[in-house]
Amino acid sequence: MSTINIKRVKANEIELKDRLVSIQRVAKVTKGGRTFSFSAIVVVGDENGVVGYGLGKAKEVTEAISKGIDDAKKNLVKVPIINSTIPHEQIGKFSGGFVFLKPAANGTGVIAGGAMRAVLESAGVHNVLAKSKGSSNPHNVVKATISALSKLRDAQTVAQHRGVSLNKVFNG
Repeated sequence: MSTINIKRVKANEIELKDRLVSIQRVAKVTKGGRTFSFSAIVVVGDENGVVGYGLGKAKEVTEAISKGIDDAKKNLVKVPIINSTIPHEQIGKFSGGFVFLKPAANGTGVIAGGAMRAVLESAGVHNVLAKSKGSSNPHNVVKATISALSKLRDAQTVAQHRGVSLNKVFNG
């Protein structure tokens, strides 16, 4: 049974860069006609192991994006990165979105689809193989990717959790 290793991070301590993943125009039909508004999914990260996502909704695009950035700064998680890749394979799941992440050799780059690529690059992962299965909805893909990244554990954490030495983790 895997334990989720979510380490919250305060946004005011670090310099964050934001990426717009998706923007949608939504319409509400009323007696007087259609009322349009916008929803934006934004991913923020310091490209050094900290990443978060947010959803903003507003009547105007710029306002929706800024609300999304504010929401993303409230949902930051710390991701273990070793040699610019992830420590081990991981599956992430959210609703209909399934994501598979696999570490890659140096020089491979980020092999991932649109919404996943934004999350992985914001987290600072430079070499990774990723596959999105199931839903291609950007909301579900982003949340599934964050779920997979938050489940990752490095060797020191595993050794500490098991109460054994680091050498015992690798050599049995």
